[in-house]
Amino acid sequence: MTKHSLNFPQNKPFIALISYDKPEENIICSLEDIAKFGIKFELNKTGKLAPNYELHKFPISFEEYKSKFDRVINEQKNGNSYLLNLCFKTKIQTNLSLEQIYEYSSAKAVIYKKDDFVCFSPEPFVFIEDGFIHTFPMKGTIDASLPNAKELLLNDAKELSEQAMMTDLMRNDLSMVATEVRVEKFRYISKVKNLYQTSSHISGKLNPGLSLSEIFTKILPAGSISGTPKIQTCNIIKECENEPRGFYTGVFIYFDGVICQSFVMIRFVKKQRDELYFFSGGGITAMSDAKKEYEELGNKVYFPF
Repeated sequence: MTKHSLNFPQNKPFIALISYDKPEENIICSLEDIAKFGIKFELNKTGKLAPNYELHKFPISFEEYKSKFDRVINEQKNGNSYLLNLCFKTKIQTNLSLEQIYEYSSAKAVIYKKDDFVCFSPEPFVFIEDGFIHTFPMKGTIDASLPNAKELLLNDAKELSEQAMMTDLMRNDLSMVATEVRVEKFRYISKVKNLYQTSSHISGKLNPGLSLSEIFTKILPAGSISGTPKIQTCNIIKECENEPRGFYTGVFIYFDGVICQSFVMIRFVKKQRDELYFFSGGGITAMSDAKKEYEELGNKVYFPF
């Protein structure tokens, strides 16, 4: 598992882009220096009216996905992981540029890095204010167009198990930096474009004297995009996925001098050698069905406008 030695400014506003597995690429800068890195961002963004656009998907084959999926299931049968977020990239073709996707997107956090990537994240990571920390792990997804989609999602044993394991993991993670850790709300539904997703809300009272650098060093990577137990699962991810994730599934942090907000960098389009790739993934447990997980991978390839 990649560990980060983070050094954020003390009591001064900043943003940070923290890579999932390539800490040498981390960016930490003052708000005044954002443009130097080609970065734009907006929280709770309502995008501009989008024109007609094209989006064509060219995913990896089911056979390739199934081979990696089977390796994960084998590790889980051997007790090395109970929940693992397996991710791959899908080549896409669109008549939009990365910057246009940024301009049109609506999401809790939209981040753009010039000639590199755009991310429109629906998932908060941790929120820190007045000595308390909150986290909102997102696990469980279904196509919102299905009949009785909400009921199907809430009654799905695999999705319930996945959220329960993730909630337990994030309770443990927060317990490294906080006391009085509790589940405020378990499995509430939100709609993101064409998907219903379940999340939970966990809170705790921060241990006194901890800096933001110390807090994030202890709790990264985000549990919702790694799995449990975290160290062993991250090692399996490294063996099974086709390439490093980089900023995808890393964390974007914004500190305004008082409140710290952060978001998991999912829903992610990256430019590689003049081609665009959409990175997506899903949680795998022993109850997972390969075909359904493969379909979820594709369902998460969309633009939020």
